[in-house]
Amino acid sequence: MEQEKRLGGADFMRAVACLMVLVHHLALRMDFNHVPDALATPFILARFGNYGVSVFFVLSGFLLSRPFWLALDKSLPPPSLTIYAMRRVARILPGFWVALTVGFMLSFTIYDFPLDGELVERYIAGFFLMSQWHWRTLFPVEGDGPLWSIPFETTCYLLLPIGFLLLNSGRKLHAAPLARLLWICAVTAALLGHWLIVTYIPTDSVERGWQYGFQGGAKEWMPRYNPIGFFGIFAIGTLAAGIQTMIQAKRSPVYDIVAILAAIAGVFAVVASIGGAGEGYGWLGIPYGFPLFPLAVAIALYALPQSAFLGQVLDNRLSRYIASVSFGVYIWQDIVLMLMKKLFPWSFGTGSDDVLGGWFTSSLIATVIIFAIGTLSYVLLERPVMRWARTREQSASKTVQA
Repeated sequence: MEQEKRLGGADFMRAVACLMVLVHHLALRMDFNHVPDALATPFILARFGNYGVSVFFVLSGFLLSRPFWLALDKSLPPPSLTIYAMRRVARILPGFWVALTVGFMLSFTIYDFPLDGELVERYIAGFFLMSQWHWRTLFPVEGDGPLWSIPFETTCYLLLPIGFLLLNSGRKLHAAPLARLLWICAVTAALLGHWLIVTYIPTDSVERGWQYGFQGGAKEWMPRYNPIGFFGIFAIGTLAAGIQTMIQAKRSPVYDIVAILAAIAGVFAVVASIGGAGEGYGWLGIPYGFPLFPLAVAIALYALPQSAFLGQVLDNRLSRYIASVSFGVYIWQDIVLMLMKKLFPWSFGTGSDDVLGGWFTSSLIATVIIFAIGTLSYVLLERPVMRWARTREQSASKTVQA
């Protein structure tokens, strides 16, 4: 989920998504029966930090599609699919595979799940990025729940160039407005595909629900959680990038105002979800306040690069640091949180007279550990592999030119 070129506000949005998901998982460790009335609303909002997943998808669609839009508008060949694939593989797979394997080992050691064919099948499906197609494999390991979304996102990585290859198939489609209108058709097609999946591929009610663990939760989520529906979220970010590249506007305070209004709309979408399902199901059962919340994120991403003030201020050193390590933070946070709860049952205030204080202390310790591991993952694994991939790209480019 790297960005090819720094755009104002992009690092900030990635940092916000990272922190939202982390706060969500921390809030899940709190016994809400012990939350003081004065803090009830903040904790409920923290519970909806899972909307950060939607931010990640919109942001990826926005950033990854920009080179395709720029090439399309100039009637140039699309970006090299080989280089595109190499960059996605280098960015995602090394860290994902390591976290997946650690989570798999924890599943049958620390968490005492039987090392049977089903657990191995889930791991293999995750390893080959195919776990997103069935509830049995949706959570590829027991030791790291958030890994479910990585195969979902890689499906979007595959569908994105396919969509642009279709746009490039007709010469008349290079007209910028028409291409954007046709991409709206792609969003519509994704929504239709999602509706067909939800309508005709339901899950049964046997051991369905989070009380039955990850697989029961997977049955609860699916079929509303499916890769085609999530591509609809991703494609909204792609459309925003298409508009942003088409309208080469100068920096203006107007875009600061637009970004602020978009942020207000995003907050409204989260607040409007209070009282409903924690997944915030929206149109057609697509989660995370669809379509208002992803549209708000997309509009903010469109406006911030052209803002006179916000984009540059928000992309400060802290935002860039969090954005850099966000992938490691995302894939390792549940491992840390689950291990803390397993090895230290009293953590997060369990059994304490001061539940809130215990939760806060454990959350602070967990956050420090998670960011430390995320930083190590980025410095020792993710960045070296990405740099290696870049050298391979340069070699491949020189070979082609020769």
